[in-house]
Amino acid sequence: MADYTIKDIRNIAFVSHAGSGKTSLIEALLFNSGASNRFGKVDEGNTVCDYSPDEIERRTSINSKVVNLNIQRYRVHIVDTPGYADFIGELISALYAVDSAVVLLDATAGIEVGTERVWENLSQHNLPALFFINKVDKENAEFLSCVEALKKQFGQGCVPVQFPVGIASTFKAVVNLLSEKEIEALTGKDKELAAKFREGLIETAAEKNDALLERYLGGASLTEEEVAGSLRDAVLKREVFPIFCGSATNNIGVKELLSWLLKLAPAPDERPQKFYKLANNEERSVEFKESAPFSAQVFKTISDPYVGQLTIFRIFSGGIKSDSGFYNSTQQSKERIGQLFLMHGKDQQPINEAIAGDIVAVAKLKDTNIGDTLCDEKNQVLFETIPFPEPAISSSVKPKSRGDEEKISGALQKLASEDMTLRVGRDEQTKELIISGIGDLHIDVMIGRLKKRFGVEVDIGTPKVAYKETVTKLSKVQGKYKRQSGGRGQYGDVWLQTEPLPRGSGFEFVDKIVGGAIPKNYIPAVEKGVREAMAEGVLAGYPVIDIRVTLYDGSYHVVDSSDIAFKIAGAMAFRKGALEASPVLLEPIMNVVVDVPEEFMGDIAGNLNSRRGRIIGMEVHSKSQAIKAQAPLAEMFKYASELRSMTGCRGSYSMKFSHYEEVPVKIAQTIIAQYQAQKREEQEK
Repeated sequence: MADYTIKDIRNIAFVSHAGSGKTSLIEALLFNSGASNRFGKVDEGNTVCDYSPDEIERRTSINSKVVNLNIQRYRVHIVDTPGYADFIGELISALYAVDSAVVLLDATAGIEVGTERVWENLSQHNLPALFFINKVDKENAEFLSCVEALKKQFGQGCVPVQFPVGIASTFKAVVNLLSEKEIEALTGKDKELAAKFREGLIETAAEKNDALLERYLGGASLTEEEVAGSLRDAVLKREVFPIFCGSATNNIGVKELLSWLLKLAPAPDERPQKFYKLANNEERSVEFKESAPFSAQVFKTISDPYVGQLTIFRIFSGGIKSDSGFYNSTQQSKERIGQLFLMHGKDQQPINEAIAGDIVAVAKLKDTNIGDTLCDEKNQVLFETIPFPEPAISSSVKPKSRGDEEKISGALQKLASEDMTLRVGRDEQTKELIISGIGDLHIDVMIGRLKKRFGVEVDIGTPKVAYKETVTKLSKVQGKYKRQSGGRGQYGDVWLQTEPLPRGSGFEFVDKIVGGAIPKNYIPAVEKGVREAMAEGVLAGYPVIDIRVTLYDGSYHVVDSSDIAFKIAGAMAFRKGALEASPVLLEPIMNVVVDVPEEFMGDIAGNLNSRRGRIIGMEVHSKSQAIKAQAPLAEMFKYASELRSMTGCRGSYSMKFSHYEEVPVKIAQTIIAQYQAQKREEQEK
């Protein structure tokens, strides 16, 4: 039996805008709790969390990490998340594994774009949160301005529990606002402000508890324990969001934060409800109990150079032991497991068992992926899959060395298995290998990992647009192939009618031969010739789509006719008929949804119009507007970076294929001219 219970576990994500100091704060917490015997520094590349070469080089978190500390009777699982928007997938998956969050602010910058983004994600998960105003020791630090901004942006439930003694270069300690003794030791304006904050804190706590409120209004003094207890209840209900402060790198306010986290952060059985579906699609809520059947969800995988692929999952109910197994209800497969591990950055600590609330890892699973539900086979459940954002930017990838062509695809697939926002695929039409990610930085990091981890160097470029061709009129033409060169000749003669079909209809081949004008055994050869000619195109080398080709007449020779002759005749007739049927180029049109704060609506709409986009609707979200539009793919390749520039990184977008439309004449002429020039160059070679 485990020597702790679900009540003793705390699962906390540290989230923020990039550069606010999450990794440094976690490093200080580990050092103060005794979980680490050294105080690592991000600038020195020796922290527990940022251990991969690209994170050390860039001095920023790229992947989420899990660390553990044991203090008093508590087992605390901390998840460090990246702050950059390009790695939003790591944040999204991490929030499925935790029960609360610490939101960091840089005291010199206040609320930033990333702060708004993580707050929105926490709200979607209904997770309790605490604020930590970091870097109070830095020049231009503004504790009071940060507090006011938090109240204005996120509500009056944001209340300070600590007050800084000094600011910037004079910052030396933090005061507990529930301690009259600590406030009395202050002087001047600090004492006056701290007393005012204390009064507001006690008033807020009293308002959340009817019994305390009655006593408070009656003039009774409330004890520190009573106020802290009321605050905890309000934190769990997301009615209060306590504000703490300090300096992670100088280890000021960190011990105090840890003490408060143990008091205020919810245990796993106090988290918001989590629902699952039974085999009959009935929905129920999870019982967060150690005695309930086992259920868990995978939120992360890591390729470890020593133990292989590590699968990290959060247990919601029941428990599991090393050298046992579980049922993967997402993949509908059984998995055997060996050793269970607690994760501590890049290190693993072997354990014999884990219980409801724990975050643990196992190695070398066969069929289990991020987002999968794990459970007891006799008590099958299915959690909602983790909704990762669609990639917003794509690049073509080509190995610098021909010998790496096979190696590159496998390496990219391994990277994609760890990062659900990275997509890898080959465009069947253009034959290019395409990688898609959230942004330029995301793609850049993945290309760097290809080189560092797999020894593969690549060139990246803008993907080719998969244009198509079609016809706009009906034509009737003859295609005759006749060849005599001594001995048996070749003879095939066909009449084809080519006509357009509605967009999205594909290709139809109709056999209307009567009276044996062409023997039945030659008809498939005609169709094959037409299909091959369609694949090569007639304008710019792009496949022809949405047409009907009808074979209605022809002739044959008893001796000289053959499959190859009718195939060539079919191809000749199609090319001739398509050119006479007013062919046009088609381009892929994408459904685009741009989510931006209201003040950017005009600029975004104008920019989309300049990209040949059409606005088709708008929706109001919580604090933003969603612009729905359709735009040509050819105009959207560099949109991600431009959108961030226009909105100060506060805008995001998603894009999916909608349909094909005719390319405007001037643009089509340019594409056709480029194709013809390229063809001439190839012929001259």
